[in-house]
Amino acid sequence: VRLVESGGGSVQAGGSLRLSCVASGFDFSQYQMSWFRQAPGSERERVALISGGGEAAYTIYADSAKGRFTISRDSAKNILYLQMNALNTKDTAMYYCAADPSYGGNMWSKWDYWGQGTQVTVSA
Repeated sequence: VRLVESGGGSVQAGGSLRLSCVASGFDFSQYQMSWFRQAPGSERERVALISGGGEAAYTIYADSAKGRFTISRDSAKNILYLQMNALNTKDTAMYYCAADPSYGGNMWSKWDYWGQGTQVTVSA
């Protein structure tokens, strides 16, 4: 299993970024996928989830992400996305892509597979 994130960078408050996570080595369409983030000195927190499997996908967002972030997946290309709009300084963190065959909760320690992360820095 391999997850490779990209798309992070430095942006001013109010700006946008789109993160990508290229997945390989597993049946991407069947896995639960999430974006987590971790700021220095803080716990890793889930930002958004998109479900896997044969049923219609559902999404879950952290309160801090609702209305600003959109998670999506392209199962033909095995890519997970996170569109982030109206960024603010509190969004500054390392962002990680995570995959799990069944677990869809927000406890980061229970997710099986992780990428290396991509840094997002938002300046005032």
